[in-house]
Amino acid sequence: MASTFTIRLSKDLRKDLEWASKTTNLKAGQIAREAIRRYLAVQRFRELRAKAIPYAEKAGFFTDEDVFRKISRDK
Repeated sequence: MASTFTIRLSKDLRKDLEWASKTTNLKAGQIAREAIRRYLAVQRFRELRAKAIPYAEKAGFFTDEDVFRKISRDK
């Protein structure tokens, strides 16, 4: 069930949102929902990554390249 959520936007941000809405043929609400969805997904990823880092380091993974090398070798 959807609910209403009200936010205040600066004039510049509102203008940019209206521009994006016109250029993409999406409603402002659709753009706002997608932006919030993406922001929350990134935040969840960062939280999970922060929790996983100690385990990864203990296993010898210190960089993204370390993980990539391991994955590439295991194929």
